Amino acid sequence: MQAWSDGYMTEVEYTYGYYTELNPLRTRLALLNAGYAYPEVHTACELGFGQGLSVNIHGAASNAEWFGTDFNPTQANFAKDLSGSPERAARLFDESFDAFCSRVDLPDFDFIGLHGIWSWVSDANRAVIADFIKRKLKVGGVLYISYNTQPGWAALAPMRDLLTGFCDALAASGLHTAQRIGASLDFAEKVLDSGALYGKANPTVAVQLKRLRSQPTNYLAHEYFNRDWVPMAFSRMGDWMESLKLQFAGSAHYLDQINGINLSADQARLLEEIPDWRFRESVKDFMVNQRFRRDYWIKGGRRLSPFERTDRLRVQRVILVTPPDQVKLQANGPLGSATLKEEIYCPILDVLTDHQPHSLSDIEKAVAGKGLQLAHVVEAIMVLAGNGNIYSVQDDEVIRKAKPATDAFNARLYEKARYSADIAYLASPVTGGALSANRFEQLALLARRSGMKQPSEWTRYIADLMVAQNQRIVKDGKPIESAAEQFEEIGNRAAEFARVREPIFRALGIE
Repeated sequence: MQAWSDGYMTEVEYTYGYYTELNPLRTRLALLNAGYAYPEVHTACELGFGQGLSVNIHGAASNAEWFGTDFNPTQANFAKDLSGSPERAARLFDESFDAFCSRVDLPDFDFIGLHGIWSWVSDANRAVIADFIKRKLKVGGVLYISYNTQPGWAALAPMRDLLTGFCDALAASGLHTAQRIGASLDFAEKVLDSGALYGKANPTVAVQLKRLRSQPTNYLAHEYFNRDWVPMAFSRMGDWMESLKLQFAGSAHYLDQINGINLSADQARLLEEIPDWRFRESVKDFMVNQRFRRDYWIKGGRRLSPFERTDRLRVQRVILVTPPDQVKLQANGPLGSATLKEEIYCPILDVLTDHQPHSLSDIEKAVAGKGLQLAHVVEAIMVLAGNGNIYSVQDDEVIRKAKPATDAFNARLYEKARYSADIAYLASPVTGGALSANRFEQLALLARRSGMKQPSEWTRYIADLMVAQNQRIVKDGKPIESAAEQFEEIGNRAAEFARVREPIFRALGIE
């Protein structure tokens, strides 16, 4: 009898990550930048939601009706517990792809998302997923799919096979998965240290292997140790997608769309000479040694005229989510770090410094006196959004309706923060997605929500909680042992949070 896990790693819990590309609101800027109309998303689905953080946040923070499945019952149970009130909660299932995708009670979807799953399932499951997308994605709908790709994995792929082979050989030893993974890394290093010609022919592998040592075990287990693991070339992905009547609409990672930080002038000219879109993307992957793709595909995408595209861009609203003095004027790409021009970015940041929603038209008008045009604004916004400094903003009516649900959802996260630092995000009705928030920040917000208005009150609340749980604040990589020093450090952090981050949380509707 085949195990219910179907070769997928279930012995170790998946990470508690949030993936902003699964937020349908992000499609707007990406598609407009590529010249496509974007859909209004009323129904959405996430396949393989892991711990369910993304699907629950998007279910609470948007006006879309969300559905999803993850066949791991432990993860599905956690996700359902996280969802809380059924009124706006995502409808979550613990079914296999085959069972979920054959349900007759699912609507057609404006948006379907898969993060990483495509690389970790069998061809049979890929066929099930593909058939589901073909049947259930609406005309004009968007698919977000991320996956490991070639050529970036070309050197390390054989090492992955060595790691999993050794881990499988220890399966009957009684060792826990984490121990087997550690032993696999030890063995792989011994192989390279023995003078293996593979290591000499691929010198970067030793560096990458050492980097794996710093990764959490649960990440390594799900990224490298599933039975099925297929880095797929873009050309092959194109075959799958074309059979579903989907067309490539661009990268969901905004910085991938900025040639200046990804390609040399010669490379850009070479790509422009390639008429076939699929081959052009494949060549680009070789130029940047792409290892992980995050792509939007659209079913029956409608090309916008230049005038309509410009009009739609102008009404898009964005909000600055980083303190202005912490915005780094640089962007990192395959070519290295590029310094952003102050004469372009500083006037735009000046408009956004109040942490309130602004349309691109508002920004365009405000910086016109600096000699900047809409094209400058659009590229700068794409870069700042790609760096995580700026988020898109929902319509005011959607924000109003989502506010009670996000308040209730965040209240559940605050309670979890009393005991754990696993979840480092909160839901925002303004952006329809998440904002990073560490445990300390969540506890400060919990204290404020409980009626404590001053940082001194938050300090006492957090300090008492940590004493009760015999926990220590970590500073400079070391726990603070002195109770007095710990209290002082908590006070300093509370005051800094009140001054810098709390106003941003308020602007994003997080209270």
